[in-house]
Amino acid sequence: MTVTADVTQAAVPGPLPVPDPDVAAFLYYEARLADEARYSEWEQLWDDDALYWVPMHPEDDPRTRLSYIYDNRNRIKSRVAQLNTGNRHAQTPPSVMRRVLGNMEVLAADEETVTVASNFVLVEYRHEQRTWAGRVVHTVRRTPAGLRLAGKTVHLVSAGGPVNTLAFLI
Repeated sequence: MTVTADVTQAAVPGPLPVPDPDVAAFLYYEARLADEARYSEWEQLWDDDALYWVPMHPEDDPRTRLSYIYDNRNRIKSRVAQLNTGNRHAQTPPSVMRRVLGNMEVLAADEETVTVASNFVLVEYRHEQRTWAGRVVHTVRRTPAGLRLAGKTVHLVSAGGPVNTLAFLI
């Protein structure tokens, strides 16, 4: 008995373009400022309508489900002010961190805004070494003042499970 199957190959899109070198450099700079606890400089990267979100599950609606972080621009400013006091028990002594961004892909782009998804690994050392990993989606806006962050969503590999304190910039 002979069985034949009609196999139709679906079109597989090619790799998405990498971001412009200036956008990639901006994202590397954002990561370095967070790693080096240069909080005030990091805060200045954000646009006025920005959103910094770390969901517990990728499909969650932050308006109805709890998130690890869900900060609008005012809350980003408040978070940075708290970090700048140095009076955070969860960060005494402060964590030493280094992160790597890779596999950058442009998800959407127009003349003003580009959305870039990247994989990341963050190594944190405070009493012990921890590794954080996930996918980060940055929305970067071109303004007359230069590039600005309009959004950052961090999808942690460990989301939904127990997560150590996020008393630093993820």
